[in-house]
Amino acid sequence: METPILLILILSIVGIINTGYLSYHAYKKTLVKCLFFPPEWCQKVQQSKFSRTLGFPNAYAGLIMYFAIFILSLLFASGTLLSFTPISIIIWIGFLFSMYFTFIQAFVLRAFCTWCVLSAIEFTLLLILISQIIL
Repeated sequence: METPILLILILSIVGIINTGYLSYHAYKKTLVKCLFFPPEWCQKVQQSKFSRTLGFPNAYAGLIMYFAIFILSLLFASGTLLSFTPISIIIWIGFLFSMYFTFIQAFVLRAFCTWCVLSAIEFTLLLILISQIIL
């Protein structure tokens, strides 16, 4: 298995854990643990109107995307999926959404959530990795 695919699989697992944690708290309506930032920042982000898109918690969408990236990457690595395009599209969508939400955190909410920042970093790294496969 090529190194970029292996790293994509690892990052997607980290993303599943991250968004699984966020999804659990979105479902239970409980607060997440805020690391590296003041606790009220995570609460502000988590309870803002921007934490949902079309009434759907953003964490759920992230969880679905990371699962799709993981499964499709496994299929690509095994030769079952012949095109890397579906994986690239999901990563680009995740990256663009995470950049939008990072902008919202920085300039609208003026508060950051540890887990959202982690997801933005993960999608940035995934975007860098797909350039290694496509080029």
